[in-house]
Amino acid sequence: MRQLLPRLYHWQAFNPDIKHHVDSYYVRLEPPVLIDPMLPDEGINWFDPHGAPAHIYMTNRLHDRHCQHYIDRYGATVWCHRAGLHEFANGSLTVTPFEHGDALPGGVTAVEVGVLCPEETALLIPAAEGVLAIGDALIRWNGEIGFVPDALLGDNPPAIRAGIRDAFMRICETFEFDHLIFAHGAPIVGGGKAALQRYLETVTG
Repeated sequence: MRQLLPRLYHWQAFNPDIKHHVDSYYVRLEPPVLIDPMLPDEGINWFDPHGAPAHIYMTNRLHDRHCQHYIDRYGATVWCHRAGLHEFANGSLTVTPFEHGDALPGGVTAVEVGVLCPEETALLIPAAEGVLAIGDALIRWNGEIGFVPDALLGDNPPAIRAGIRDAFMRICETFEFDHLIFAHGAPIVGGGKAALQRYLETVTG
């Protein structure tokens, strides 16, 4: 568990479903929230003295990860964009829907990305000078922002890349933030918006 900012914590854990390490976050808002959480190496007890997580935000329907552990321990409410609820129609997880543009508990804003999948959501978090949480639309690999491999981008990767570029350009024009956190890749603390804008300028589809 690593503290990035006064109220923001980050950890990595191995996800056996995709056979890679992934990234998760705890934000000590009012109330505390989790973003795409796995269990940390320190165990779920780590949260007890820091503040029980009350809400969990998934950036897309595939990031349920270890949500059930937090429901069982803390009664946390799990949120996913309404377009992704079909993933849980079998009752595998109790999920509360949100819409893009909604203000969520803790002052978090659900920001539309879509494109990659209808429910893909960025989360604007009111911590420090603003934190933007990114799910699968963009990743950070070896210190560089980028896309997932073409095989994961559907039938027309150039069109998907262009659509993601346009979505994040709109986000940069609309919202203020200074830090980026990724579901897949190391966070950028300070200068995140500028780094994102520089990358988007290189994307041609």
